[in-house]
Amino acid sequence: MLHHRTAGERIVDVFLYAILTVAAISTIYPFIYLLIISLNETTDALKGGLYLWPRKFTFENYAYVFQNDRLARATLNSVTRTVIGTVISVYFNGMLAYVLSRKLFMFRKLFSFILVVTIYVSGGLIPTYLLIKNLHLMNTFAVYIIPGIVSAFYVFVMRTFFEQLPEGLVESAYIDGANDFRIYTSIILRISLPVVATIALYVAVSEWNQWFDNYLYNSRNEKLAVLQYELQKMIQTVETAANSGTDDNNENIRRVISPTTIKSTLTILVTVPILLVYPFLQKYFVKGMTLGAMKD
Repeated sequence: MLHHRTAGERIVDVFLYAILTVAAISTIYPFIYLLIISLNETTDALKGGLYLWPRKFTFENYAYVFQNDRLARATLNSVTRTVIGTVISVYFNGMLAYVLSRKLFMFRKLFSFILVVTIYVSGGLIPTYLLIKNLHLMNTFAVYIIPGIVSAFYVFVMRTFFEQLPEGLVESAYIDGANDFRIYTSIILRISLPVVATIALYVAVSEWNQWFDNYLYNSRNEKLAVLQYELQKMIQTVETAANSGTDDNNENIRRVISPTTIKSTLTILVTVPILLVYPFLQKYFVKGMTLGAMKD
């Protein structure tokens, strides 16, 4: 039989849809506003009053950004760093998580405790810098990858997920003669796509947004500059020019660009790649976080 909704139920539905609509608009509109600012002429944008559509539509802000001849190499470095860093980090975090999920591993509690300590206590910036220097990672691409291979948070999320997998899978693999490395690579990773996709998204966003390690360790080597670092320098250049009243060897900089419009433009540019990837990982992301946060 069809259930006829009462007037009260319909009122509740309307109320819930209204709340969800307001929440959706509140979430999406800041990004739309940045897009509007980035597509509006600079002098006009500084007057304010832009809400739904650019008042003076222009691509001058994007043209200014793309005229930087170092962006192509920096973008390639960022993409390479993101891909390699994500693959390696997911693999090795998962490997450690698999070991800690095995009840037969006698030191699992000790290693888990050590990992928990690293969440609350760190060596600090200066000891980290000295360590990177002594490991001869300065001015190398490896400094983007090696220091961030393992994260305690990612390990615990993956470990919790692995602990909920049927124990019979591992036991059957042992009976068939597979070792732990083969079991992890051929079985565990393949059936753990939700948590793998979740951690991959976390790592990819982190790697894509990183610039401070470039500033600390690779600032002398322009060939190793990443996109976020180049964009950060661009913002500083525009702000310096705007505050000092100079044109920084560019006659059009004050007319075409301002700190407000350049920040909006750069935010759009660095956010779009993540927005393009996220829809393909969303269903795995939600499932992975739910299962990774639950424990029997």
